[in-house]
Amino acid sequence: MKTPVNTFKAALAARRVQIGLWSGLADSYCAEICAGAGFDWMALDAEHAPNDLRTLLAQLQAMAPYPVAPLVRATVGNTAHIKQLLDLGAQTLLVPIVETAEQATELVRATRYPPQGIRGVGSALARASRWNRYNHYLHEADEQICLIVQIETLRGIEHLDAIARVPGVDGVFIGPADLSASMGHRGQPDHPEVQAVMEQAVARILAAGKAAGTLLANEALARKFIALGCSFVAVGVDTLLLARATQELARRFKDTGGANAPL
Repeated sequence: MKTPVNTFKAALAARRVQIGLWSGLADSYCAEICAGAGFDWMALDAEHAPNDLRTLLAQLQAMAPYPVAPLVRATVGNTAHIKQLLDLGAQTLLVPIVETAEQATELVRATRYPPQGIRGVGSALARASRWNRYNHYLHEADEQICLIVQIETLRGIEHLDAIARVPGVDGVFIGPADLSASMGHRGQPDHPEVQAVMEQAVARILAAGKAAGTLLANEALARKFIALGCSFVAVGVDTLLLARATQELARRFKDTGGANAPL
């Protein structure tokens, strides 16, 4: 058995646009429903959603039969945490709040086995190697790991050029929510000043030869950043989609007398 090819990483290298969905429902049943929707990738969020190793494992297993690439956003860029996510079988990691090239370099090392890195060798216990049924996993794993670093502060923007040029970083993700807060426009990712910084950041990432990505639930903005060169863009969040759809359904019945409301 051969270690699976990371199709998401291959798509980024080829600069093929990949449309994604952000997932924060932290549930395998919901993950499977969304996995069959037709997105290229899905982000399982362990930073802000109530995910732990067991819920992430269940979601990765639920998504496995579907042609959608799972991306896991780590809780923090901690070496031990990254090791556990990789051993679960995550091949693509997004690490939040990356602000320096030195930090990015250490993250690359955390995702590679020695001597190139410092990832602990525990493949006999790892779903990633199918418990050593992938005969050459230890020699093939590094090549299939995709590391995305998240830039979401002004300090990160300041050091963006150096971060993007770190070998082993496959892509740079711009986090609009935290970036807008860092710039003094909390809750306003569509503020003109925030948008200007994001546009400049995309150009700088592409100039460094790396893939650029972001999350924009506003369709017009999402299409704008795809046109600017972003090759992986999340265009919705499952929690918001569910919240808005249920609220709208309730509103239609409550506002129009229930039984006579059109479906």
